[in-house]
Amino acid sequence: MKHILLVTVPRLLLGLIFLVSAVDGFWFLATGSHLIHPPTSPKGLEFELALQNSDFFWPFLKSVNLAGALSLLLNIVPALGLALIAPVMAVIVLFHLTINPQGLPVAIILIVSGGLLVYAYRERYAALLR
Repeated sequence: MKHILLVTVPRLLLGLIFLVSAVDGFWFLATGSHLIHPPTSPKGLEFELALQNSDFFWPFLKSVNLAGALSLLLNIVPALGLALIAPVMAVIVLFHLTINPQGLPVAIILIVSGGLLVYAYRERYAALLR
């Protein structure tokens, strides 16, 4: 039961969050509109628009989101999936702390879920810290 609460639930939650993000991002690329768009500050919208207008970063970001999400959801090399999305999570948390405080609940979910998984997979990351 402890494993389910401390590993499986955070893994599936992060996988779903990043899967929805990827699907919405690819939908935007195909149609120019979002399926889901949470409340975003004017400065946050500027930041998002800059990423979308770069012509390369948005598809790359959404591809990383998709790869990380599938890895977590399918439980196939989930430590690698978490490592892929960790930099994205850091940017999302900083984004909500500095530009878009309406999204702080999402940032907290990412911090808690990501922290639990980093702890659960700590042995897999140990070689990186030697």
